Amino acid sequence: MSTGGAFGGNRGLRPIPPEKGIFPLDHLHECDAEKKEYLGCLKSSAHKSEQCRHLSKKYLQCRMAKNLMAKQDMAELGFSGVKELDSNEDKNKESIEQ
Repeated sequence: MSTGGAFGGNRGLRPIPPEKGIFPLDHLHECDAEKKEYLGCLKSSAHKSEQCRHLSKKYLQCRMAKNLMAKQDMAELGFSGVKELDSNEDKNKESIEQ
């Protein structure tokens, strides 16, 4: 007789909670603009996330500001070398590309 299986699962071990715990979903769409901007960047860059790290950081900062996740130092989340782009840099980048 087996001690688990595809449908029975492993009943002898206790589940391990996620490292960061649980956090509420954005039901009120408070950070939708940041999320859409990040996903749009991923789509336009052939899903190369390195090019969109500044937007990923912006999205996480929004979630922290709206208490949708615990506040944490961005360096601990892997964003120590990522600087934020302000709207002037975005405008300059767009004008150069055109």
